[in-house]
Amino acid sequence: MSQELASELGVPRGIASPLDLGDHFTWQSELTSELVCWALLPVIFSITKRRRNADGDSKFLPLVKSLPELSEKELPPTVSLWLVAIGIVIYSVFRAEIGIAVLFPALAPLLTIGHKYLRPGLHPPSGCHMSFFPFLTHHTVGTILTAIFSTLALWEWDPAAYAISAIPVVALFAVYTLLTPHAGQRSLSIDIEAIIWPLSLRVAILLAIVLGRESYLIGSPKVNVTEILTSGSAKALTWYFTSQLARNCSWLVAAVAGAFSLLATRDPITQHTDTRALMTVVASLVSLGRTIYLLPKHARSRTALWALALVPLLPYFYDLAAIHHARSSTLVHVDKHPVEALIRQANVNFDTLLRNQSGTYAAAYAEYQRRYGFEPPHGFEDWYKFARSHQSRVIDEFDIISEGIAPFLRLSGQEVMEVMAQVYDKPEHELWYCETTGQPAKTLCSHHGRGYDRGNAHFFDRITEQIPETFDLKFLFNHLDEPGVVLPPPSHRVPNPVITDLGGQHVWDAVTIFCSTRKRTTNSERQSPVETYGLPFITDIKSSMDLCEHEEYAEWHGLLASPESLRLIEGLVPVLSNGAPSTMGDILYPSSAYIEEDRFAYYEEHDVDWDKKQNNLYWAGSTTGGHGRMGEWQNLHRQRFVELAQNLKRRTFSYLREKGGVIKSVASSFLNGRLYDVAFASMVQCDADACREQNQYFTSKPWASGDRPYGSRLAFDLDGNGISGRFYKLLMSKSVPLKQTIIREWHDERLVPWVHYIPVSPSMEELPELVLYLTSTKTGQMRARQIAEQGRQWFSQSMREIDIVIYMYRLFLELERLQDPDRPAWQVEAGT
Repeated sequence: MSQELASELGVPRGIASPLDLGDHFTWQSELTSELVCWALLPVIFSITKRRRNADGDSKFLPLVKSLPELSEKELPPTVSLWLVAIGIVIYSVFRAEIGIAVLFPALAPLLTIGHKYLRPGLHPPSGCHMSFFPFLTHHTVGTILTAIFSTLALWEWDPAAYAISAIPVVALFAVYTLLTPHAGQRSLSIDIEAIIWPLSLRVAILLAIVLGRESYLIGSPKVNVTEILTSGSAKALTWYFTSQLARNCSWLVAAVAGAFSLLATRDPITQHTDTRALMTVVASLVSLGRTIYLLPKHARSRTALWALALVPLLPYFYDLAAIHHARSSTLVHVDKHPVEALIRQANVNFDTLLRNQSGTYAAAYAEYQRRYGFEPPHGFEDWYKFARSHQSRVIDEFDIISEGIAPFLRLSGQEVMEVMAQVYDKPEHELWYCETTGQPAKTLCSHHGRGYDRGNAHFFDRITEQIPETFDLKFLFNHLDEPGVVLPPPSHRVPNPVITDLGGQHVWDAVTIFCSTRKRTTNSERQSPVETYGLPFITDIKSSMDLCEHEEYAEWHGLLASPESLRLIEGLVPVLSNGAPSTMGDILYPSSAYIEEDRFAYYEEHDVDWDKKQNNLYWAGSTTGGHGRMGEWQNLHRQRFVELAQNLKRRTFSYLREKGGVIKSVASSFLNGRLYDVAFASMVQCDADACREQNQYFTSKPWASGDRPYGSRLAFDLDGNGISGRFYKLLMSKSVPLKQTIIREWHDERLVPWVHYIPVSPSMEELPELVLYLTSTKTGQMRARQIAEQGRQWFSQSMREIDIVIYMYRLFLELERLQDPDRPAWQVEAGT
């Protein structure tokens, strides 16, 4: 935390969070530390044995007081320690590889029941009386209640994770139970030194295989050797202590202590609610109390273990204080905050847009000529009447269609048909060729290598059957999520279209190749009347999405840095796509997913009223959006977002503060994790090593229902490989969408940022301040609710299925004129 903001937040200078002790271990360093542990254990036992032989009793790291000599049958077999330890190693590997341990606390009650019925002669634990935790002193009830409480604190509502985590738990249960002797059972007499060296060697080989490659072993730049040696040594000493305990008390103590370690080391600020954070702390204290109770009475400094209560308590109270002071610190006055200024300006512009829509056919005709410099297509009057008869709120704002069609008017109608046929005959494309004819129109689509068109033909039929017009159209549409067309400027006409497979490659140069031929926007033209104090709040959505103005986007978005699949067509080829960045020339049409796929449908009965929603930002999804490779996935847009929300790098963030009437941006490492419920649910579209690395780097969560965002007031939405299909259900919901995108869609002109949704820049540098303002100030919460209601209302008026029909009706009129065989080539510039 910066000293300046730390002072403002009331946090002592120079003090970091108790859990801010460096980067988290990677799975490589975690598993390598296990290898170090097993290499050190023989040394510790050898030294202990020599000291015992010399002194008559072990004084090396003693844990328990000397006991009267126990009979051989009362001692658990020495080999049980090592078999259990093998189980722990497997569990550690499992946990490092998959990252789940939710059922581990259930091991204790399983052992209690197992010992009762499988080892009835086993002596119960000899704990002390704890009047303030009386239920903990009951052998069975205390263990079960502690396990239930601990499991609930780790609960992630993921049946699959529970099923998978049961595997190592059941394995440990079998080893613990079956190798624990009971009264009357003769223990095994095995020389520990005779088995420890080959055993540790086998474990080392096992771990080396799991690690998979030499670069992950000690000395690799990807692991911290000091951390590995420290962790491995600590584990070795821990297992030495455990070996002494195992001779004098139940293995239950290992299970309960393990539950305590899982709970106590969870960072409280990453918990999504105050209740969940408190529950985790209380569960860890209960597990600690149960651990102390299970220890034998003769254990040295037994009560001193209560000092471990500071492990969960210090971070918890520290984070409570930091959150409280962050919420109560002096913020920017509401009238001066950029969000307020942007909302006011956007609402004024939106009201002006609505008032200026043409009210008559003559006005619409004149407006069309004024905007584009030529007459509307044949059938425009019928389209106007159709739009008016269905109460369309948008009449004139169809620039996105005209801008998409205009470049191809440089070809004659006959040339348009020829170039479509020429491209479709190429084997390397991913285009469907469709024909729409008849009344009502029917659409037939074909592809040279596919049989399923994602329901697009059905989508076109569903649209055209609602249009009172007969069409005879032929068109290409893009099957892939990614766009596909780069248009040369008039001076660079390409006679023969070229198709290049750029999947998995860096495509920035290819998609911005013609930026130099475009008119540059000057700083004065880009200047916004809203002062943002150095934070990149979006003041002009079109400018913020213009790749030619933002070279920094080259590494910030998966579509530009490493698309999963991209068949780039350079040439004047009219192709329909769901979305495209500013430099690409795909003709935009609404995705069939918006009205064809049930998973993107909105059902009001699944929604939650605003007052009952959690006051945080929610997002969960997969690592789509780009192909992940080792060392390259970190900058992809989804990964950058989750890394920020989970504060994995402990980096500094920018906040706005006002002091003495002066507003400025202040850097701070503080991020209130309570305000972010963000995680990956699956790692896909990545090489095996990169998937594994991401799985260990990010805190993941299980797949949740598509309605889960309704539980939060702020619902984040960002691009995947292409457009995000969930955007519409968020707009229809009672939550407010925060939208980050560089991809244009058909609806861009009718959805107004800061009125119907909240835009977020690709850099996301303003996101911490934005989320803090919208969730932690009364005015911000009011504005968030207002935008949610406005977006919901406007969607029901302007983005109905009939509005999609109206858009497609007008698009079909333009396409029909474009491919008219009698139309000559026009000299027209895009956007005129």
